[in-house]
Amino acid sequence: MERIDFDSLAARIEGPVLLPGQEGFDEERTGFNLAVRHRPEVIVGALRAGDVAAAVLFAAAHDLPAAVQSTGHGFSVTAEGGLLVTTRRMDGVRVDPETRSAYVAAGARFEQVIPEAARHGLAPLNGSAPHVGVVSYTLGGGLALLGRSHGWAADQVLAMDVVTADGRLRHVTPDSEPELYWALLGGRDNFGIVTGMEFGLVPVARLYGGGLFFDLEQAPGILEAYRQWTATVPEEMNSSVALIPFPDDPQVPAPMRGRHVCHVRVAFTGSAEVGERVVEPLRQAGPRLLESLRDMPYEQSADIHDDPPVPMPWAADDAFLADLDGDTVRTILKHTGPGAELPAIVELRHLGGALARRPAHPNAVGHRDARFMLAVLTPLTGDSPAGAQAFLERVFKDLEPWTSGRFLNFMGHGDTADQERTRTAYTTDDHKRLTALKAEYDPRNTFRLNYNIPPHTTSAVNCSETS
Repeated sequence: MERIDFDSLAARIEGPVLLPGQEGFDEERTGFNLAVRHRPEVIVGALRAGDVAAAVLFAAAHDLPAAVQSTGHGFSVTAEGGLLVTTRRMDGVRVDPETRSAYVAAGARFEQVIPEAARHGLAPLNGSAPHVGVVSYTLGGGLALLGRSHGWAADQVLAMDVVTADGRLRHVTPDSEPELYWALLGGRDNFGIVTGMEFGLVPVARLYGGGLFFDLEQAPGILEAYRQWTATVPEEMNSSVALIPFPDDPQVPAPMRGRHVCHVRVAFTGSAEVGERVVEPLRQAGPRLLESLRDMPYEQSADIHDDPPVPMPWAADDAFLADLDGDTVRTILKHTGPGAELPAIVELRHLGGALARRPAHPNAVGHRDARFMLAVLTPLTGDSPAGAQAFLERVFKDLEPWTSGRFLNFMGHGDTADQERTRTAYTTDDHKRLTALKAEYDPRNTFRLNYNIPPHTTSAVNCSETS
């Protein structure tokens, strides 16, 4: 392509337009998962919705695939060529305490929304890590820290501003464009680039939360106790279990240093007194290495999971589970316990409650009837990505008898992000409906550098295809 084409694009963009080799290009294309780096022909660092619209029109005119990146937590496939829109400069946040709602621009993170909402005794339905981008997280469904109590983050969305493949900026609500609204929430970036989002906040100012830490040798008993416990807890109780191999590092608390640990995470929206009583059966499951449960302001809720905010390389995959039994636990521990082929961080999140209910305004988030969600993450510290992907393949192949589809926000990248795996995030009928809407809103599959849903009227375009 002639350089003049990119000059003409830059003339219509307020933000930076970067080409390979230019200063800032490598920083702009790098996200939170360092195992994946886009290699586009051009990057548009959007400052406003008009920049996004101009970039999409340019991509369509030159038959380029278009990708979007906010924080880069949810990488799917590498953009080999094409046009990349980055939205991190679009980070405005407004909170309206009267309507209990917030409006965020495309690049805003939850760590910006949480303190603003907390001033009014409100909270967003963020996940465990506040440094994640609001829009991309929510478009994937948004498995919230308080999900059992208040549902999926996608269920709270009131309106979206989105640029579709025709370059048109649309204001999408459940009433104005119900089909596009339905598809965007769960379909991620297959139907356009969302430049802003309005969503409801929940009246939560504090939690009883934190963790119980056990040695992994106790994991079979702890996980059985956890399974039984989750069948009895109220919707105010939100929890998960993580199996974590901690390094022998001075920054790790001494009781966990160099140990493989079973970490039970708790976020209870009721009183601390009731929370103490509800958690007591887990305390009785075995001797604890450490306990961090306390009454806390919601602004400190990131302490519960303590997800690292530092970018790193990893490979991952996930699956929903209909239940958690002894065979499932033994299979998980066989692959990821002490002596595992590769170090792996495993998390089991308890679902149900409000997550299982239909929202007031329907969306494409699937598998609401699942009882648990299992995610496995393998840090890449010198191990080849291919070896990690093969390891994850073996883990989830052995778990197939108990799994029932995937969750987009926790899926991996590369081969783990192909169209067939993406299909498993939806019911057959919902995926068919999504492909029909894709044909309506993006018939050329311009937005295909993602967990791709191809238009049903054309043959699927390979996820890695470029111009």
